[in-house]
Amino acid sequence: MIKFKTFILLEGYETNTYLVWDTESLEAILIDPAAQNQELKKEIQNMNLKLLKIVNTHGHGDHIGGNEYFHKEFECPICIHKSDAEMLTNSQLNLSSFMNMSLKSPASSTTFEEKSEFYLGQYVVQVFHTPGHTKGGVVIYAKPFLFSGDTIFSLDVGRTDLPGGDFTELVKSIKEKVLTLPEDTVILPGHGPSTTVKREKLENPYI
Repeated sequence: MIKFKTFILLEGYETNTYLVWDTESLEAILIDPAAQNQELKKEIQNMNLKLLKIVNTHGHGDHIGGNEYFHKEFECPICIHKSDAEMLTNSQLNLSSFMNMSLKSPASSTTFEEKSEFYLGQYVVQVFHTPGHTKGGVVIYAKPFLFSGDTIFSLDVGRTDLPGGDFTELVKSIKEKVLTLPEDTVILPGHGPSTTVKREKLENPYI
């Protein structure tokens, strides 16, 4: 069974960091660690989880601030879409220099393509490229959960006024990669509360 816990690590940005694991194998991934955090580190250790990788849904500073800390603590690779990979090591590209943070992450060990897959225990986790918020934005599908980063929120979509943003492309990504999933899929966004594919189909004013 796939389970997850949500952590809010970065004050002022309310970024959702997700710890996701398979209850049988105890293999886990960490999605968008926003900042270093000892509580989350201890949670991973106390649960005896095997952290396989850090997954960034995109390269903005409020989603990558904990990469270096957890990468060093658990000696696990960092994964991001190839189109956002350069953002990890450049504080201007990841916009953290404009957020008074000037963050730099270690480079990614693995980059995602248009559609990538990996295993979490016996479960296949799918990564779909959803450009629009950034050029390399992705969503992570671990059935029945979709970790959507800043692609789609509850009754909202990611902003497209930042470098690499494109509203038309974002809506296309959502319609083709998100709304085609089963309607009972639980969407867990990068900020704010969860929602479902069915609700977004019926009520999201942007799509």
